[in-house]
Amino acid sequence: MSELSDLLDAAEAMAARGEPMALATVVATRGSTYRRAGARLLIPAEGEPIGNISAGCLEGDVARVGRDVLASGEPRTVEFDMSADDDAVWGYGLGCNGAIELFVEPTGGALESVAALRSGQGSCLVIPLTGADAGLHLLETDGAAAAALHAGTPRVEEVAGERIYYEPLLPPLRLLVCGAGHDAISLVRQAAELGWRVVVVDVRKALLMPERFPGASEFADPDPEVAAQALAPDERTAVILMSHNYLRDIAYLRSFLDEPLAYLGVLGPRGRTEQMLAQLERSEAIDQLHAPAGLDIGAEGPEEVAHAIISEILAVTRSRAGGPLRERGAPIHDPP
Repeated sequence: MSELSDLLDAAEAMAARGEPMALATVVATRGSTYRRAGARLLIPAEGEPIGNISAGCLEGDVARVGRDVLASGEPRTVEFDMSADDDAVWGYGLGCNGAIELFVEPTGGALESVAALRSGQGSCLVIPLTGADAGLHLLETDGAAAAALHAGTPRVEEVAGERIYYEPLLPPLRLLVCGAGHDAISLVRQAAELGWRVVVVDVRKALLMPERFPGASEFADPDPEVAAQALAPDERTAVILMSHNYLRDIAYLRSFLDEPLAYLGVLGPRGRTEQMLAQLERSEAIDQLHAPAGLDIGAEGPEEVAHAIISEILAVTRSRAGGPLRERGAPIHDPP
């Protein structure tokens, strides 16, 4: 289960018990920060906060702000500057060389955010931070919201002199695992832990069991030749071919090859994939595949191979090369 799902579940459970809460959302950052816009911290009236907005450095202070907001009943924004190397600014001296701005809202607003995050996939959560409408929650798809959805990243913009937070609510990545063998178990579990919607695909119906793949969202057993037609993948779909059966894999490959996927990977040696493409008379398509699937981390065994594949899918969908961070000549995070 993803961090966000944990937070939403906790907020809904607290609401069912009638417990007050505050919700702190990172709406903007400057410089190098541990988390980016969209990270959240759920603050109960008593007890430990749920979620993560820093490396543990700010959660206590943000929780105090959240309880002040609960007492006043009014939302507020607050900025924490961690760029100082000494204790001159906020007393942190963390050396992170960045600052974060948070929007902190009491119970009513927190629950509106929770409802929007739970149901607003495909739209943009819009929250005015200043002005007469500060704290209002809207779900929009037009205008500036459409631009935010296209960019896929949260942002704060100034509109008519007021600051407004836009957060695109995109559906989770959908991962189609074509092959329900033993090595798929680790991959499905790890992908599900990231909050991805995992579909296990295999013609062997006896293997498509929730007990075998407890993290799977769905099971499907289409003919491999028409798998893409049956499963309707899109730009937020990743596909990994790992049936370990040459004829099935070539049929899956034929089906998915020209679909607008976020990622198409093939388990196994590159020579095997090249042979399949040659048989399909599509040898030029090798450059659009990730074959062998996974990052080169020396993975051994199903658990490590799953790590390598998950890491490559993350890198590809976030337009990263997947190399060591020490060799990255730019900041770790892209500019907000």
